Amino acid sequence: MRSGQLKLALALLASVAVTAEARAQASYPCVNDGPDPYHQMTNWMQTPRPLGPVNAVTVDARDNVWLFDRCGAQGCSESTESPIFELSANGKTMKNFGAGEFASAHGVAVDKDGNVWAADFQAKNGKGEQVIKFSPDGKVLLKLGTAGKQGTGPGEFNQPTGVAVLSNGDIVMIEGHGSKLNKSDVNIYTKGGKLVRTFASHGTGDGQLTEPHSVAVDAQDRIYVADRTSNRINVYDKDGKFLHSWKQFGRPSGVFVDKNGLIYVADSQSDEKTNPGCKMGIRIGSVKDGKVMYYIAPPAGTNDKTPPPEGIAVDSHGDIYAAAVQRQEILKYVK
Repeated sequence: MRSGQLKLALALLASVAVTAEARAQASYPCVNDGPDPYHQMTNWMQTPRPLGPVNAVTVDARDNVWLFDRCGAQGCSESTESPIFELSANGKTMKNFGAGEFASAHGVAVDKDGNVWAADFQAKNGKGEQVIKFSPDGKVLLKLGTAGKQGTGPGEFNQPTGVAVLSNGDIVMIEGHGSKLNKSDVNIYTKGGKLVRTFASHGTGDGQLTEPHSVAVDAQDRIYVADRTSNRINVYDKDGKFLHSWKQFGRPSGVFVDKNGLIYVADSQSDEKTNPGCKMGIRIGSVKDGKVMYYIAPPAGTNDKTPPPEGIAVDSHGDIYAAAVQRQEILKYVK
């Protein structure tokens, strides 16, 4: 084959590959049905006190479950309760710490060293608007943000909502929950608290965010942000390059990606006003093509006062832990 013909053939093959990749990552209509291979367990959890409102839940490398609640109806700022819990997979409380540090819980992550990162999204009584790093036994190691102050200046956060951990130990933090400050972005910090980069901005365009509510990272360090009020999951690479946006998972409050490349999305708000044609529930799909494979309907008793779960996490066995704010509980689903 002549050189010119070879170059043309290679260019055509590259074009086909790019087109196929674009199709594979396309956004589809919201999926409202599908197989449900899960059943909900009851009375699986034992905690030293009843939970307050809770949407922050994650699972560590040992399949222990971590949750971060709001202490009670009045929040944590004036409470003596400890809002961070470590539970075994069978629901036994192993640790409980964090009293006196927070205003209102929103996101939690555990790094590969077992340190706990907790995002406090409101300001009250000189607390909140921070991400706090704890050692595995509950010692405060680091604080990011300015305690009790919401803002857009250096060292100030605008309602941080979620945290996740990259493979090199860097921390992904998102901010911009329901605020009038028009600051919605993604921040990458080292484990020592140094800001590496910030990307995305407030808006409805490609790669922008209006209400980043939860964040997850996959095995390739791609970053998945639940942009709730825009009814989409935005996907970026670790350097902040926008890759694609998915609407087939509904109006996402929570997102989690497991080691097998399955993405789990909790939709706690979709209705004909906020997201026409889409129902609430948990959707499970593949990060390879964005296609929804399974759908879990909202639990019994769901209504306007007790909507379905917002937070979501999955262990190595595929067991799902879903955090329901108004129900004040962690639901567990097993295959």
